[in-house]
Amino acid sequence: MWWLIAAVGLGIPLVVTAMPEFGMLAVGAVAGAVTAGIGGGTVLQFIVFAAVSVALIAVVRPLANRHRGQSPQLASGVDALKGRSATVLERVDGGAGGRIKLAGEIWSARALDGNQVYEPGQQVDVVEIEGATAVVI
Repeated sequence: MWWLIAAVGLGIPLVVTAMPEFGMLAVGAVAGAVTAGIGGGTVLQFIVFAAVSVALIAVVRPLANRHRGQSPQLASGVDALKGRSATVLERVDGGAGGRIKLAGEIWSARALDGNQVYEPGQQVDVVEIEGATAVVI
């Protein structure tokens, strides 16, 4: 019973501070409660609590830190438009530009290569978004 109270007590700072270590200690306390439930002695309960808590902190914490350092894999906004295909609606060149249909919307566009010209109906790929203009190849 005391182990379950300890688990709840460790869960509160986990929620308040968002420190995952408290959650790992709470899981260790639940493991101690399970050990007590199957008849393990007090010393064994503390050993199980310590072993489970230390193992979780040693394994999960480095994984969480590595995951925290990575950039998100899901692109949104204009970043999600880079690399997508579009259809030329009005002649696109490197100078005055033109118009394309990209992701269901009409965008102004210009060619990445100033000498390249794309005619209506051609498929192009978006390489960059500069303001409200798509740069295409």
